Amino acid sequence: MTTSASSPTPAQAPAGASGRTLRVLGQYLAPLKWWVLGLAALLLTSTALNLQLPQLLAQFVDTAREGSGADLDLLTRLALTYIALAIGVQIMNALATYVGARVGWRATNQLRADLTRHLLSLDMAEHKERTPGELIERIDGDVTALSNFFSQFAVRVFGAGLLLIGALFMFWRVNAWVGLGVTTFALITLWAMNAVRKHGIEPTERERESSAQLYGYVEERLAGLDDVRALGAGQHHLHRFLAVQREYFGNFLASWKARAIVWQLSMGLFAAGYVAILSAAVGLYAAGAITLGTAFLMYQYMSMVEEPIDQLSQQLQDLQKAGASLSRIGELLALESGLPSGTQELPSQAPDLTFDRVDFAYEAGGERVLKDVSFQLPAGQTLGLLGRTGSGKTTLTRLVSRLYDPTGGEVRLGNLSITDIALPSLRERVAVVSQDVQVFQASVRDNLTFFDPQVSDKRVAAALHEVGLGSWLAGLEDGIHTPLPTGSLSAGQSQLLAFARVLLRDPAVIILDEPSSRLDPATEATLTAAMDRLLHGRTAIVIAHRLETVARADRILVLGAGEVLEFGEREELAADPRSQYAALLRAAAGQSEQSAEELMAELSA
Repeated sequence: MTTSASSPTPAQAPAGASGRTLRVLGQYLAPLKWWVLGLAALLLTSTALNLQLPQLLAQFVDTAREGSGADLDLLTRLALTYIALAIGVQIMNALATYVGARVGWRATNQLRADLTRHLLSLDMAEHKERTPGELIERIDGDVTALSNFFSQFAVRVFGAGLLLIGALFMFWRVNAWVGLGVTTFALITLWAMNAVRKHGIEPTERERESSAQLYGYVEERLAGLDDVRALGAGQHHLHRFLAVQREYFGNFLASWKARAIVWQLSMGLFAAGYVAILSAAVGLYAAGAITLGTAFLMYQYMSMVEEPIDQLSQQLQDLQKAGASLSRIGELLALESGLPSGTQELPSQAPDLTFDRVDFAYEAGGERVLKDVSFQLPAGQTLGLLGRTGSGKTTLTRLVSRLYDPTGGEVRLGNLSITDIALPSLRERVAVVSQDVQVFQASVRDNLTFFDPQVSDKRVAAALHEVGLGSWLAGLEDGIHTPLPTGSLSAGQSQLLAFARVLLRDPAVIILDEPSSRLDPATEATLTAAMDRLLHGRTAIVIAHRLETVARADRILVLGAGEVLEFGEREELAADPRSQYAALLRAAAGQSEQSAEELMAELSA
């Protein structure tokens, strides 16, 4: 597969975290610009109101100190105005929180979709390197860590900077020397925090990586839970789980400590800052240079210097998390498929399938799984693919669906080399039904259409009836909109559901991987009838271990150790007593002392 042209690639941003950060911000916040501007307006309004509160408090204190001569009406107006502005600030902050969360989730949901699309575009060789649990943690966990960064970083930093500048300006209005001292203090604090913030990025990367390893470990063990229980390996895997979790916990603590340096430094510096500003306020008041209200005002504005710097320190921690997450996401987005897309469109009609001296090995220089495989399947015919386990049957079909490319030779559909066909066209025209059918926790309709709203309900119901699930559908409370809980379908129903999925796509080529291997005879008969309807008029490959599965195939291909042992029309091979297929039929019918499996092993050897 190849990378979608529409997929974003933050990994290709300018070198360094700052370049990647700006690229991601621009790419995902640009479509939400009006929401971002609204968020900025709310923060600006909140900042402006916040700067007025200490002024009202100072005026109130100075007026109240006049004692019996105080203007009660003025005090009442000041108190009510203060309360109104304070409430206004809280309302603005609440609205900003709502809008920020909306911006953050919409942006990160789009990033999740783009990242998922990119990973689905990679070839199987890349997916073998990572467990599904690890990829889920990358797509969800790392992107979630960016949520606050997307929603609030730029505007929060801007708002905090504006509040800081406003508070410093007010200090300069009170007293130039105090203003100079507080400005110097703020600059030193910001410089020190910026100097230490970078120490948290690498530990955070290790934390996110160990988190992905933990999720991957859990996913693998849950997938193999039946085998773990059956072999009594529960205690062993529990110890291994504790070891993986212990590593994650250690990396989490190290990451938290590294990020905590920023706010610990901020707390220490501001403890000294408050002592200094209170000392200055007391000294100026004692000297008669300022009023008591102005002394209160200085304390209030010092808290307004602390608040934006605290906000900046929190955003710097978010930036550390975002930097680590962006780095890991960038690594995934930088991956490129080893299967470049072609440009030709595959015709809608069933094509010929040709293997021309095909060799294949899963690793460069490794053992060949397929060796000089050559055959031609005419358009619209079905190929029965036989062979013992490990003979290369599944590998052969993977080349047809182009999960891998041959290491030698050529695979053709019609008159087109498979590497010349555009991958979207190939994926649309070639369908695969495996033994393990994935059923999502969604409605029947969504399970069949893969959440595609463009497929009509009528087509979905018709597909279910065509594969023999009409009576089952009639028994569902909400028809095709009935949810399908995990484990609610039998093996036969799952296979028929997969057939219905294929019918909705109407592909030209179908690959069935032992569809009836786990079914009872009655269910297998229903499945066989559905399979006949499914394969009619299409080029198909049916992998089989049981000869009954390929009883209606047009041609038979017997593989052994990656080589073609026999290929020909099924009826001719069955009628030829010297053919390997005829020998397998006799063994299956009990007319031979050897079983079909033993004979297959002997033929492969």
